[in-house]
Amino acid sequence: MNASEFKQRFLPLNARLYKAAYLLLGNEDDAKDLVQDAYLKLWDKRDSLNNIYNDQGYCMRVVRNMCLDRLRTAPPDIVDKPPEELPILSEDDTSSGIERNDTARLIKQCIARLPAQQQKVIRLRELGECTMQEIMEATGLSAENVRVLLSRARKALRNQLQTILST
Repeated sequence: MNASEFKQRFLPLNARLYKAAYLLLGNEDDAKDLVQDAYLKLWDKRDSLNNIYNDQGYCMRVVRNMCLDRLRTAPPDIVDKPPEELPILSEDDTSSGIERNDTARLIKQCIARLPAQQQKVIRLRELGECTMQEIMEATGLSAENVRVLLSRARKALRNQLQTILST
């Protein structure tokens, strides 16, 4: 496979690959680096890519596996972000903007308390607006597993939010 054929087949998938990597890793820079590494890996295997039936599915699998490898070897996050990385609200923000930011932060904290698989699936579906098929490709789970994890994650989020808001 030459460079122009590689570009034509695989570069249009960049946005989807980045989206999947970002949702699995939760970090913009890590996701960009990982997608770049994935393209290098694909380029190294370019001669064997002619036999690939589904380019998108294959690339999603490569990115997913690389994300999982990175997550396995990465040290666990103790805190979401240090205080200096949190967004600072300007004086122009209205009370509704502040309320929205508080709600978003609360939801992110609740998502962070979910088991790892539920976090990935809920982030892909609700925050990343991925289809069920995209989630299945990104995580390697069956449709039934994705539906069960989504249901459990949503129920756990509802319970957490109700508990927090009732106190």
